[in-house]
Amino acid sequence: MWKKKKNIEKWNAHLQNLDAFDILRWGIQTFGKTRIAFASSIGVEDQVITHMIMSIDKNVRIFTIDTGRMFQEVYFTIEKTENRYDFKYEIYFPDYRQVEKMVNEKGINLFYNSIENRKLCCHVRKVEPLRRALRGVKCWICGLRREQSLTRENIQPIEWDEVNGLYKLNPLYNWTTEKVWQFIKEHKIPYNKLHDQGYPSIGCMPCTRAIKEGEDIRSGRWWWENPEHKECGLHRR
Repeated sequence: MWKKKKNIEKWNAHLQNLDAFDILRWGIQTFGKTRIAFASSIGVEDQVITHMIMSIDKNVRIFTIDTGRMFQEVYFTIEKTENRYDFKYEIYFPDYRQVEKMVNEKGINLFYNSIENRKLCCHVRKVEPLRRALRGVKCWICGLRREQSLTRENIQPIEWDEVNGLYKLNPLYNWTTEKVWQFIKEHKIPYNKLHDQGYPSIGCMPCTRAIKEGEDIRSGRWWWENPEHKECGLHRR
């Protein structure tokens, strides 16, 4: 672990001087395109990263997790993105046996009843499929930004993911929302049209709502919980 921390310190000192394209290039070169993977939520940040990866190396793995409770607009965006860049996402699903057990024991909308239930649902539908997707990977690429929430305000270009036992690369770590949208429009990148309807952060349909003017950009995710609890387990801090 000491060696990993020393690597991260050295790498971050270097990466903080690079733009997002070069951070991605560095990650692909450092870990190799067969040992690095991009986990896309199909959110606007991840659409930016997908565009960048497609311009660097189309052979880099890009996967997404279908929790079974997504907005239809997510599937439209997947289809449009695959057609635009001529590739196919690797799509991972939760284990149906775990889902059946959870729903039969806790209820179909268990996540509204307690934080523990909500985290259980996220674990079954997101965390477990992620672990399968990351097998054999040394580093995963994420669309996290410091501006997104209180739980993300200190993220670095590269971090050690203790839970999954691998490195995590955050090429957009210091991007603003304005910069993300400027890039989307400049390159005419497909994006989820719910973003135009007041949904800056999109997760599962039952746990996502449109936000009001002046609200934090992630306030529409698990809106019944306090801000410090608003992570699904994919990005523990």
